[in-house]
This record gives sequence, structure tokens and C-alpha cells, in this order.
Amino acid sequence: MTYMSLSLKKTAKSSLINEQIEHQRLTSLINSMADAVIAVDVKGRVVLYNGATLNILDINTLKTNTSLSRIFKPVDKDNQPVDILHMVQSTLIPTTNRDLRLQYADGSLINLYLSIAPVHLGYGQEGQSGYVLLLRDITREKSLEEERDEFISVVSHELRTPITISEGNISNAQMIVDRSGDIDMVKKALKDAHTQVLFLADMINDLSTLSRAERGTLEVKVETINVHDLFMELVRDYTPQAKARGLEIKTVLDPKLEVVYSTKLYVREILQNFITNAIKYTEKGGVTLSAKPVAKGVEFAVSDTGIGISKSDQERVFDKFFRSEDYRTRQSNGTGLGLYVTMKLARLIHAEISMESELNVGSTFKIFVPNLQ
Repeated sequence: MTYMSLSLKKTAKSSLINEQIEHQRLTSLINSMADAVIAVDVKGRVVLYNGATLNILDINTLKTNTSLSRIFKPVDKDNQPVDILHMVQSTLIPTTNRDLRLQYADGSLINLYLSIAPVHLGYGQEGQSGYVLLLRDITREKSLEEERDEFISVVSHELRTPITISEGNISNAQMIVDRSGDIDMVKKALKDAHTQVLFLADMINDLSTLSRAERGTLEVKVETINVHDLFMELVRDYTPQAKARGLEIKTVLDPKLEVVYSTKLYVREILQNFITNAIKYTEKGGVTLSAKPVAKGVEFAVSDTGIGISKSDQERVFDKFFRSEDYRTRQSNGTGLGLYVTMKLARLIHAEISMESELNVGSTFKIFVPNLQ
């Protein structure tokens, strides 16, 4: 054997070793990634994958040469099957997609970020061609995007109506002063405008509280709350609203009950939201505030004889921006934020909310406020 032959063999062996080392490095690299990485050949058969792939696809094992379409069956936003093999093989330049979803065996769905890039899977000019897919679970991101879009849509809609009404009434008042000077008509126009401004103020307060609650910047300051005094304050503040609707506010207090240790500002705001809704959606009868001592805290309740809440709506009343389709609910202004904020505040003080309601009979909202001291 010539010296040249030995040299060529050594060079070939060295090249093979180098390729193996590079392959091991590549494998280690993709296995360290949190995103799923799948390399397939031009026919869509799996050549290489990392550990995260098994998690995303929810499978235990994956053999090379398996067809991609057998293990990865995404659906579009309308839950229609997507021909992933066709999508991959028709990709000529690096492409991304954020509108695919993947359904698991238990029926749950996740939103996917998918990146497809045509590549050479080997080394040098003779390297095998194929594609590299990167998959990421973006369910939470999508949820936040949807919430943001819904937030902008609802708030812009809710703000537009009172602003338009206020502007219209103020313009009418100005026109009346200029033409007839009818003070009664001016007063009515200004009163209607003032009502809408108050609604805007309530919405801004709800949005401000919600923003601080979701950022975790609300402070829980434990203090002594005299339940009797708190109830007297609430009755004093809300009796005018109740009387304006021909309603009566009653209180039922356990004589043994004295104080609870929590954050008065949040307890009061929660009860205010319950009372406001009770008055708003009660046409006759009244609203009853009650409180009694229970183990490790106090149970408050606000009951009304109002329109009630259907069983289907009861599951959603604490959702952000939810408003019932009941025409009687739609007759009253509301942001759909009050009870959502209420639930946020309740969690801050480790309180528990429950609800009982029957259509055309009334509703009772209860909250257990634990002693935080």
C-alpha cells in the first residue's frame, strides 16, 4: 500500500470522525432547546428531533423515517385538518405561522407557533435536502392577545356611548339657553349628561383597580373592621339610590358579631359592587345586607328580590366584560367589569365568593372574609 493511499484513508477517517463530532454537537444543541425541533427530508420523513418534540406532540417515542403527517396533525383556527406535509413541501423560503392549533387525545387544544425552513440536512454540496420545523406552545400568548383585543373593542364601545350622549345633552343645553332659556329643559339635559359622566368615572375607577390588581400592585393592609359601622355606612350611602327606585335596604346582623381583620377598602368595595348590582337589577321589593360570624372569619351576604340570573349566565358573571343577554340587564348601563374586579379583590384578601340565584325571584351573593390577623 502506497504512502498516498494510507494518507487518503487517514484523511477520510478523520473527516468521518469530524462529521460525527459535529453531528453530536448539533444533537446536543437542539436537545438543549425549549422549542420542539424536527428535521425532515424532502419526502417528509423524520431525520432528527429533540426531546421537546415529544412534549409538544404528546408522544412517548418517535422513530426516524416516520412520516411527519403521522405524528403531527394540526388544525386551523376553524378546527379543520391541515395537510402539514403539503404545507412543508410547498415552502420555498423560511416561513412562520401563528394560526395553527394542536388537539390532544383528551380533547384539549393548544395554539402553535410553527416555523418552516428549507435546509441541507447533510454536509457539503452533496448534503441531503429537507426542512427544519420549529414548534412552540403559544396558548398563553394567544389568550393574552385575544384579551387585549377584546379589551380595546369593549372599552372603546362602552366609552363611545356615554361620551356621545354627554356631548349631545350639553349641546342641547347650550342651544336651549340661546333660543328659549327654558331652565327646566336645561336642567334635564345637564342631569342626563352628568349621569353619563358618572358612568365614565365608574368605568375609569374599575379599569384603574383592575390594572393595579392584575399588576399585583394593590396593597393588602390588615386593619380592624367594625362590621356594624361598615353596614351603617353602606346603608347611609346607598339608601338614596334604593329609595329612588322604590326599594328598601335592610340589615341583618348577628348581635355577637363585632369585628373582622382584613382590608376595609377592599371589603367595602366588594360589598358596594354587590349592593350596586342588587339595586340596579331589582324593580320591586328590596335589598338585604347580612353578616354572621363563622369559623376563622365573617360571612357577608347581599340578597335582592330582583330579576335573577339564569343558570347559564351564573357560570360567567365573574368573567371580564360579561353582560347577560337578558333584555332587562341591557336596559341598564354597565361595563361588565364590576364582578370581575370583585373576584380579583376577593382573591387578594383570601376571601371566597359564592352565589345563589333564580330567574324572576332574586339573587344572593355571599363572601367569606377570613381574619388575616
